Amino acid sequence: MTFKGSKRLQQLGSAIFSEVAEWKREVMNQGVDVIDLGIGSPDLPPSNRILEAMAEAVRNPAHYGYPTSEGSLAFREAVAKWYDYRFGVQLNAETEILTLMGSQDGLAHLALSLCDPGDIAIVPDPGYPIYSASLVLAGVEPYLLPLRAANHFLPQLEDIPDDVAAKAKFILLNYPSNPLSAVADRAFFEYLISYAKKHDLLVVHDLAYSEMAFDGYKPISILEIEGAKEVAIEFHSLSKSFNMAGCRIAFLTGHGDAVRALKTLKSNIDYGVFGAIQAAGIAALEEDMESDHSVSSRYEKRRNSFISALNDAGWIIPPPKATMFIWAEIPKGWTSRQISREMLFQTGVVVIPGDAFGAEGEGFVRIALVQEEARLLEAARRLGDWLRTLE
Repeated sequence: MTFKGSKRLQQLGSAIFSEVAEWKREVMNQGVDVIDLGIGSPDLPPSNRILEAMAEAVRNPAHYGYPTSEGSLAFREAVAKWYDYRFGVQLNAETEILTLMGSQDGLAHLALSLCDPGDIAIVPDPGYPIYSASLVLAGVEPYLLPLRAANHFLPQLEDIPDDVAAKAKFILLNYPSNPLSAVADRAFFEYLISYAKKHDLLVVHDLAYSEMAFDGYKPISILEIEGAKEVAIEFHSLSKSFNMAGCRIAFLTGHGDAVRALKTLKSNIDYGVFGAIQAAGIAALEEDMESDHSVSSRYEKRRNSFISALNDAGWIIPPPKATMFIWAEIPKGWTSRQISREMLFQTGVVVIPGDAFGAEGEGFVRIALVQEEARLLEAARRLGDWLRTLE
């Protein structure tokens, strides 16, 4: 007997990532030195303080019972203190914060907790794949909101049809953005909150990259906007900011009813985050509040070196203001998938085709700055040499 899996699985859109992984295996089997700039997983370890806190907590027998599904009160209180320190936002640790096993965990289950089959949700195109995949799992109809270079990759909310805005349960956005590395200012968030109140619409903001910003730019929380907690929730993660991607710890903040809905669903699915990981998370947040332990400077240096080298090779890319990604427009005459494959087979450099993130991503590739500077410069050299052969 064989099983094909559910129809939902066939709609999840992971085929491009699987295809790139297969290309990588094929090239590596040929003995090529591959430089993987595909998946956005930090290549650096957490700080010593985080590692020591985790090691001590692992040895504590108290952490080996089931944790609470909403997360320890100690971790949620640390989140509340950090949000006040970082954004000037006051949160109730008991009702406005939920601990998650990574922000993808929360994003994957959000629609299941807020929507019924047949409902509409507004999600960005291009966007992080789980945004749309979560709607497939919940039987929710997506309205794809195009994000285009001509508009600085900001949505044109006024172009959303009134009937869609009236029916939609939530609108999901992500600034600083993965994959676009685009940013939004306070004026945009004020407009977004005003729009949401007008249409009785929940705003879901993914702020995973708030601590990866450059050139003096400081991303804000949407919850800083007056009245935002009446209509908004915000996901945040320790994965990128504190090099804790493998730990799987994040949190949701904001509107108490929406936080409670996801908490209720999660309480029926799992028992939450291992206590030792939460102890490490507390150490990360406390260290940041004490010494501004930021990863931004390292990624800014990588960005500067890599983009400068590509510019010298003739691939002109505007430097992003935030995130660990570069969203690069490709030369004319190629599709995103074609050039990504050719780059890998000709240079050994892995990038992700832009259409992996939605139809509006065609014509771009995403490059992750997840190698040391010397490897990034080697990648740029290889790409430059290959691009010159196309002239």
